[in-house]
Amino acid sequence: MDKNPPLAAVILAAGQGTRMKSDFPKVAHRIGGRPLVAYPARMARDLGCSPTVLVVGHGAEEVKSAVGEPDLRYALQSEQLGTGHALMAARETLDDFSGDLLLLCGDVPLLRASTLERLIRYHAEQVAALTVLTAEVSDPHGYGRIVREGEEILRIVEEKDASASEKTIREINTGIYVFRAPLVFELLESIGRDNSQGEYYLTDVVEAARARGHNVRALPAADEEEILGINDRVQLARAADILRGRINEELMRSGVTLEDPSASYIEAGVRIGRDTVVQPGVHLRGKTTIGEGCLIEPGVVVTDCIIGNSVHLKAGSVLQGAEVGESSMVGPMAHLRPGTVLKGRNKVGNFVETKKAIIGLGSKSSHLTYIGDAEVGADVNIGCGTITCNYDGVNKHKTIIEDGVFVGSDTQFVAPVRIGRNSLIGAGSTITKDVPPDSLAVSRSPQVVREGWTLRKKKK
Repeated sequence: MDKNPPLAAVILAAGQGTRMKSDFPKVAHRIGGRPLVAYPARMARDLGCSPTVLVVGHGAEEVKSAVGEPDLRYALQSEQLGTGHALMAARETLDDFSGDLLLLCGDVPLLRASTLERLIRYHAEQVAALTVLTAEVSDPHGYGRIVREGEEILRIVEEKDASASEKTIREINTGIYVFRAPLVFELLESIGRDNSQGEYYLTDVVEAARARGHNVRALPAADEEEILGINDRVQLARAADILRGRINEELMRSGVTLEDPSASYIEAGVRIGRDTVVQPGVHLRGKTTIGEGCLIEPGVVVTDCIIGNSVHLKAGSVLQGAEVGESSMVGPMAHLRPGTVLKGRNKVGNFVETKKAIIGLGSKSSHLTYIGDAEVGADVNIGCGTITCNYDGVNKHKTIIEDGVFVGSDTQFVAPVRIGRNSLIGAGSTITKDVPPDSLAVSRSPQVVREGWTLRKKKK
């Protein structure tokens, strides 16, 4: 027998999940920055499963959109008549497949690759027709029980069909299997739905396989937490907490300091360099990469950003789709919107907002400023209250500020406009025309002083 037969996967994701009390499909709810269904889909990809079939039903298009994995095949379970019926929905999609078939659940996001690798290996060693992943749990209520005789599994009994003695069994069915295919589909054809739920139980395949003389095996998972299924928002929060703990532990062991891991919210795709310090209340999301030796203060939210080495993100700052060069300082309470690029050694201070702005080396904007649709050169100082007026109500226009420019406070640049290198813009100016290099530009109304005016007004 081939020691390494082909491996395919089927992921069951057709259920509505009524206990979530949601307008969205259960498997589209998110933990760790990803929808639940993305976790088994990614696991199947990492294990080399080909093909992988996602069985969809309730909210099918939304689930397809959420999963985010290329090269998936899809099967529709238009009517939900149990787990056996769900697997049968994938049969036509797997007509050309012969080998081992890994069955995963779209609402079980915490399984480790090492556990599934062990299950697949054990299945092959035992020359089994079916191997089920089980778990010893302290409270088995609600789960199917594993009735075994040594290594051999006699049957799996669902909670509602279990006898009083069977309900005392603590080894439970996780819903994760490896089957020999196409044998499993032949066995499914032989089962009925004569049970309390009126459904086709996938668990009935155990007795069908044994009746034909096939080996049926079970392998306990090492960690009960891995098999946690999500049925309501309480379980969703619990799984998110477990996943967050795993992510944070891995980061700390790699050289990152999390001052309070229980208050550090870091998604699965985030990468952080050594000697970076993350203070409590920080949210790091999406495809964010953070360099070495950074300090991230409380309340910072970073999404899909590239942060260089030795960057200081001060409290309350929000960054999305931005690049921050090394040795820069951002915040407190700064807002870097998509398209912002800080080249390095920059200071973007409190209540500064940027959008589609490329800011050169060493340039600074310390407070109360908006820089949008702009190119700012190196060593530019932008004074408090400066605004790039980039939108005319129809189109966006660009402001270009060349190297070495000094911008006085309360300046408005009415784009499109170019400020030449080494120029000085006087405070309170509204700049509507290009400024040549090495120039002084001032645009103010003449100051008028009328002495004694307030005394005369009071007398009247």
